[in-house]
Amino acid sequence: MPRFTRWQGIALCVAALISTVWLAVTNQLILYIHPRYIVFTVIMAGLGLVLVVASFWKSPKPDDHDQDHEEPSPRGYRKAISVAGTVVTLVVAVALVVVPPATLTTATADQRVINSTQVGPSTKTVDSAASAPAGAFARFTVLDWSSLLRQTTDAGFYRDKTANVIGFITKDTDDPQNVFYVSRFVITCCAVDAQPVGVPVYLPNWQDRFSADQWVKVSGSFETNPSTKSQQSIALVPTATTKVTQPSEPYLY
Repeated sequence: MPRFTRWQGIALCVAALISTVWLAVTNQLILYIHPRYIVFTVIMAGLGLVLVVASFWKSPKPDDHDQDHEEPSPRGYRKAISVAGTVVTLVVAVALVVVPPATLTTATADQRVINSTQVGPSTKTVDSAASAPAGAFARFTVLDWSSLLRQTTDAGFYRDKTANVIGFITKDTDDPQNVFYVSRFVITCCAVDAQPVGVPVYLPNWQDRFSADQWVKVSGSFETNPSTKSQQSIALVPTATTKVTQPSEPYLY
């Protein structure tokens, strides 16, 4: 059994390490961890593979064979559990390679509450936005605008500042018929700590054209929210809202 356990551990390590490298090569690892950790992760996975290969040439100690006979055989159900665990782990590892990973959706956003946490030290501030050239606002992301909306609700501040944002649709819980959030997830380390941010969009009867989780591009200007039910005092009133495909990098950092 010790020999079986050793090979079992090696097989699991190989599966996990190869899956990690494959996700990095196919640019899918960014759906699990922050891009700044990818190089480190790949290097460590490479070192792990080197150690696994080296373990094949590790000769057992002279008394290992005798020790195998001295140890009592494990009970059948314990061995079955061990084998089942190995199979499940290998299946999961193969699935990571074969099945494309799914991005986080509105279900996760609803659980974590949009804009409930200040995310990231590099987001735009009111002072930096006030001094930015007019053309810069078209490049502001959902994270940038959501940060500004948390800092000020002065309608005058947003005058003449045109937004052009891409994200997935999340319903506004107070006025789901007329208001939705164009949302993104922000990752600081990995998908586990992803926080949803969003910009409220006032578009009456939006569900006639779009659905939750659908990716859209919204262009327009910020105004006092016409909705009497929504708690968001400022909303993006779109001049154009179009369906788009999910970006290759759906998360913001």
